Amino acid sequence: MSHIFPRHTAMRPPRAVAGDGCYIIDETGKRYLDASGGAAVSCLGHSDRAVTDAVKAQLDAIAFAHTGFFTSGPAEDLADLLIAHAPKGLERVYLVSGGSEATEAAIKLARQFHIENGEPARARIIARRQSYHGNTLGALSAGGNMWRREPFAPLLVDMSHIAPCYAYRDQDEDESEEEYGRRVADELETEILAQGPETVAAFIAEPVVGATLGAVPAVKGYFARIREICDRYGVLLILDEVMCGMGRTGHLFACEADGVAPDILCIAKGLGAGYQPIGAMLVSGRIYSAIETGSGFFQHGHTYIGHPAAAAAGLAVVTALTGRGLVDRSKTMGEVLKSALVERFGQHPHVGDIRGRGLFLGLELVEDRETKAPFSPERRLHALFKKAAFQRGLVCYPMGGTIDGRSGDHVLLAPPFIISDDQVAEIVDKLSGALDDVLAA
Repeated sequence: MSHIFPRHTAMRPPRAVAGDGCYIIDETGKRYLDASGGAAVSCLGHSDRAVTDAVKAQLDAIAFAHTGFFTSGPAEDLADLLIAHAPKGLERVYLVSGGSEATEAAIKLARQFHIENGEPARARIIARRQSYHGNTLGALSAGGNMWRREPFAPLLVDMSHIAPCYAYRDQDEDESEEEYGRRVADELETEILAQGPETVAAFIAEPVVGATLGAVPAVKGYFARIREICDRYGVLLILDEVMCGMGRTGHLFACEADGVAPDILCIAKGLGAGYQPIGAMLVSGRIYSAIETGSGFFQHGHTYIGHPAAAAAGLAVVTALTGRGLVDRSKTMGEVLKSALVERFGQHPHVGDIRGRGLFLGLELVEDRETKAPFSPERRLHALFKKAAFQRGLVCYPMGGTIDGRSGDHVLLAPPFIISDDQVAEIVDKLSGALDDVLAA
């Protein structure tokens, strides 16, 4: 009997015992192609020697030094490397242990910035429906994933939620892409005015929405309009790139494709590539200066922030991403994978949309392709799909509630950047087989 508390009490998952590039191997020797990088984590695959050697070397030097007393070489070097490549205006890095910690820190920093800046009434956070920003209570409050929020609703902080930028479902037939983007972006201004601009601290959004919507990028011009609105009303822009950042979309930072720079940017997942738990909050010089010239103290912190071994892993990962051409490879192989998906599923009667950027792609599953009608939620198609794909040796990331938190199903794909053409073909074949399995059930 296992004493592990699993994600689901009915789960009896196999034991992972080894990694080999894009594959995970279980105790029986079965190989699973990791087509989702776990949860868009394993961008370098599961056996990158340079990263494991960097972690081992740091452990041999010193494993842990609390940031209340010390900094470390890997943390300093990682911060330098991130800022060297970061969007304009970002100047400081706050290292944490994961994505939820990064967004939690961002929300708290946004609040403290306004206090330090002499605007203590600014406490309202605005986010989007069908978003996901993490599972801690502050991050969950910002997120618009209804299924995750519902049991904990009495504990959540009151935040505003506007429409996502979800053109497949919400763009009107007589609207251009630019008109649609402006219409939904303008919901931010409407909400700011409804709440009172003097009360709004920040707007938080994912440049490409991951788990909840299934790799949905914003339409052209959407984030430029969002940036304009935030600047007009003194609202901070927080971009959550926990899932879509670190090369996943074919840019080191996903917001590069949208031509905007945030005030605060959150990363994790691909930052450590699974080799260590690490995330980061990148902060503008303006925000840092407000803290520095004010109280001088960010009233936040966790025991393991800036952990030397985790920072060593992050440094090795970002060095690999920037030094081996892997960000460009993510873009190139993303085009190969998307083309293969379109060729196989582009006219499939139960695949309504194929979307995403780089190696961050999603398929929306529908009962009727012409009307976009979803499958009944009671069918739990996403759960059946995950099980069928896993049985075929494919790890992917299906989710339900795509449309409104209850209806809709999608499959998220986020394979390692080292994926080969043959492995692209393997992904498509196994996805097709899994879809056949669940539709026949």
